[in-house]
Amino acid sequence: MDALLKEHFGYDEFRPMQRDIIENVLQKRDSLVLMPTGGGKSLCYQIPALKFEGLTIVISPLISLMKDQVDNLKTNGINAEYINSTLSFREIDEIKKKIQRKEVKILYVAPERLALEDFKIFLTTLQISLIAIDEAHCISEWGHDFRKDYRNLKFLKNLFPNVPVIALTATATLKVREDILKQLSLKEPKIFISSFNRKNLNLIVMQKKNVFNKILSLIKEHINEPIIIYCFSRKDTEKIAQRLNENGFKSLPYHAGLSNEIRKQNQELFIKDKVNIIVATIAFGMGIDKPDVRLIIHHTFSKSIEGYYQEIGRAGRDGISSDCVLFYSKGDKRKHEFFIDQIQDEIVKNIALGKLNKMMVYCENTFCRRKNILRYFGEFFPEQNCQGCDICLNFREIKKSITDKSLIFEKIKEVKSYDKILFEKLRTLRRKIADERNFPPFIIFGDISLREMSMYFPRNDKEFLDINGVGQRKLNDFGNLFLEVINSYIKENNIIPEKFHRRNHKKRVRHLSKNYQKTKEMILKKIQIEKIAEVQELKEGTIINHIEKLIEGGEKIDINYLLPSRENLEIIKSAFKKIGTERLAPIYNYFDERYSYEEIRLVRAIIKSGNYSEEISEENNYYKRLEKIKENFPNAYEPWKTEEDNELRKLYLVNTPIDEIAQILKRQPNAIKSRLGKFGLVGD
Repeated sequence: MDALLKEHFGYDEFRPMQRDIIENVLQKRDSLVLMPTGGGKSLCYQIPALKFEGLTIVISPLISLMKDQVDNLKTNGINAEYINSTLSFREIDEIKKKIQRKEVKILYVAPERLALEDFKIFLTTLQISLIAIDEAHCISEWGHDFRKDYRNLKFLKNLFPNVPVIALTATATLKVREDILKQLSLKEPKIFISSFNRKNLNLIVMQKKNVFNKILSLIKEHINEPIIIYCFSRKDTEKIAQRLNENGFKSLPYHAGLSNEIRKQNQELFIKDKVNIIVATIAFGMGIDKPDVRLIIHHTFSKSIEGYYQEIGRAGRDGISSDCVLFYSKGDKRKHEFFIDQIQDEIVKNIALGKLNKMMVYCENTFCRRKNILRYFGEFFPEQNCQGCDICLNFREIKKSITDKSLIFEKIKEVKSYDKILFEKLRTLRRKIADERNFPPFIIFGDISLREMSMYFPRNDKEFLDINGVGQRKLNDFGNLFLEVINSYIKENNIIPEKFHRRNHKKRVRHLSKNYQKTKEMILKKIQIEKIAEVQELKEGTIINHIEKLIEGGEKIDINYLLPSRENLEIIKSAFKKIGTERLAPIYNYFDERYSYEEIRLVRAIIKSGNYSEEISEENNYYKRLEKIKENFPNAYEPWKTEEDNELRKLYLVNTPIDEIAQILKRQPNAIKSRLGKFGLVGD
C-alpha cells in the first residue's frame, strides 16, 4: 500500500485513519466513513481500486467534478473514466468498450445513471470489486442536501451482494449516519469517524454592515488568491460580481439562472486560475475540487450548519491556512424562512427550521466557534482556545475597519518561509503546462508541492521525489521541466541548498510571537509551567499549547523536566501507540479521566518531538511539585473567582498580613501579592 501511495500520489505516509479504512475495504467489508473535506476520503477507495482485480464504481452527485477527478487520476498514472450526461452516446459507448476490455480501474457515475435499466444490465456483465458512494449524506431526508436519486441506491446490495460498499461523507449528524446505514442496507459495516476539526480554517463572523467595503478589504488581503463568495439570491450574485469587476477584480457569477454552458465556462475559468473570484448562490452549490481556495465569504449565512461546514470545507483543502468569513444579520433569517414555508411536508419543514435556528445560534454565540461546530457533529474539542476563530482571538466585532481583523488573523497564519520569487516562477510554469494539457493547474502540482520546492530547492530526481505530492509518474512527466527552473534559479542567485529528506524534516517557526518567544526562553531555563503562566498572565493550558506549537515548528526545546513520573509516562505513551496521537479525547476517555488533558498533551508533545530522555528528576517534575504546593495551598494556580477577589480586597484593606491572607484564601503568598498588584493595591 505504501508503495502505491508514493508511486501514484506522491505521499510518504497515510493520514489518520486512512490505512485502517483501506485495510477494512481490502478485507471486503462494508464501511461508513465520516471524514472532513480535505481529509483524504478519496484515497480510501482509490488505493483499494488499484489492488482489486476488477472495476471500482464511484457514485457521486457532482457531475461538474467528475472530469477533474478523472484527469487527476490519469495524471497520477491511474486508468479512470466517467459516464454522465455531459458525454455523447458515442463517447459513452467507447468508455463501455474500454471497461469491458478491463482497461479501466475506476469509473465515476452519477446516481441518475444507475436508475437506467440498460446501465444496470451493463453493470451485471462486469467484474465489480468495490462500490464507493461519495456524498453519502444525500441519501438521508434528515441531511442538508437530500436527493431522491440517492434513495434508489438501496438496490446495489441486492444486485451485488458480495461486493463491498464504502459510503463516504464529510458532514453527517448521528441521525443522518443511522439513516445512511439503513437506506444502503450495509452488512455489518465498520464505522470510521475522523475528527471534523479543520485546523487550518479560520472561522470569522461579522455584522452585516457596510458589507461590500469589508469584502473589498478581505479580497485585498488575499490578492490573486482563489476566493468563493456565497450569496442568497441570483440578484445578489450578479450585483456583487459586477461591482467587484468595476473595482478592478476578476470575478464571475455562478447560479442556476445561467445556462449550462455559461456555468460550465465560468467554473472552468475559476478552476484554471483565469479568474480568481467566483460568486455563487448557496442553494445551487458548486462541485469544486480546487485545493487552493484561500478565502470563503458568506454574504448571507447558510440555512444549516451542515451546509455551512461543507461550503467552507472548499477552503484550504491542501492544508494551508485559509479564512472563512460569514456576514450575519438577523434580518436574513426571513429570507430562509420564506422558502422553508413553501415546504409542504410538516416534518421536513420542522427539520429545516430546527437546522436554521441552530445556524443562528452558531452566529450569535459567545464561545469558541470551532467548539460549537464540532459539538454539533458530536465531537468534543478539549482546547480552551482554538486560536482560529474571532471569539478565541477576542475580536468578536468589527468596530473600525476590516484591517483590524485581518491583522489579528495574520498572527495565526502559517509562516511563509519559502522563496516567493521561485514560487511564482514555478506557478507560471505550472499554468503553462496546465494550459497546454487543458487541465486545472492544481492537477499538475498543488500549492503545497510548489511551496516545498521553493523551500528545499530539490536539484535532482531523488530530491524531487522527496517533495510532498511528487510520485513516480509526475516525476517522469514534469520533473525535468521543474528541476530546470529550480536549478537555474539556484545558479542565478548563488543559493546553496541544505541537504534534506522531507519525511524527516520539521518546519521551523521562523517568526515567533512575543508570547511564544517568552515561553521558549523560559522552557530553556527549565522554569515550571505554572510560573511561565503566572509571568505571562496566561492559563497553563495556553502555555502547553505554546509548547506543542514550538515543537511542531521544529524548535529545539527540552521538556523532559515537565513530564509525569516514569511509570505514568510509559502508560500514557502505550495508549498513544494503540490509539494514535491525532486526538486527545480518546486517550482521556481510555483512562476514564485518570490523567488530565494537560498531562496527556505534554506526553503527546514529547512523543512528537522525538526528544524523550529516560532521566526525569523528581524535583523537576511539574506534577509532583504541583501536588506538594497544593498540599499547603489547595487553590494554587486555580482561576480567581469574583468572591475571592472581593474577600482579598476586604482583608487587605483591614491590614491583614499577606501570609495570613494566603492561609485564608489557600493560595501562595506570591500569588496574593501579584493579585493585589494587578488591582493597584501594592507596588511591583
